[in-house]
Amino acid sequence: MRIYLDIYFLINYLFDFISLLTVSIILKRKVKIYRLIIGTLIGSISMITLFIRINSISLLLLKIILSMIIILVSFSYKDRRYYFNNIYYFYIVEIILGGFIFLLKNNISNNIILYILLGILFIIMFIKNIRNIKTNYNKYLNIKFNLNNKTYSLNAFLDTGNKIIDPILKLPVIIVNKDLININGNYLVPYKTIDKESVLECTLCNNLYINNKLINKKFLIGLSNNINIDGVDCIFNERLMEGI
Repeated sequence: MRIYLDIYFLINYLFDFISLLTVSIILKRKVKIYRLIIGTLIGSISMITLFIRINSISLLLLKIILSMIIILVSFSYKDRRYYFNNIYYFYIVEIILGGFIFLLKNNISNNIILYILLGILFIIMFIKNIRNIKTNYNKYLNIKFNLNNKTYSLNAFLDTGNKIIDPILKLPVIIVNKDLININGNYLVPYKTIDKESVLECTLCNNLYINNKLINKKFLIGLSNNINIDGVDCIFNERLMEGI
């Protein structure tokens, strides 16, 4: 069988790049295109299987390891859940795109019933998760602000449960992962949750950008290490959305 390496490489490259780009769009990952390009190039290492003898188990392990490296390079590693969600959706998109190409080739075989059943199963899982994405990921915002002569660009989640207001300054509080900002707060703002009462270490800030739109409102940055939402750097305060 004659194999045209340039065509095979191009098809494989485009396939992986489209998969990574689709994942970044679905999950609203803020990622540079050059990272996707580099990640896709790493995925092209799988072409070596054309020139070496390798059994099916070793081939499967190689592809799993490569996919983990591709995701790491393309999206970086912020936390475990963020990383494995990227891998999960990468596999789902690859399966859907692969199935689409399979159908285009009209490659009918004795296993077609199995392919259809597996396809239906993955489509159901995909639709179920897409519904969750529409509910949750549409609340994701990109915010920017300047603090101590440094500009921060963060992924924020619009949480209707964050109604924290400083009782003295009457300013809303954005809760930020304290590992991302190296500052010492000069305000202590009390807050209450269902199971506890505590205080947030905060600092005053202004010149807020929401999705590149300047919002001339003063606010407080509250430092916390308890932000456990996938791909999120901070919890946005809904009060800052008033009048926008």
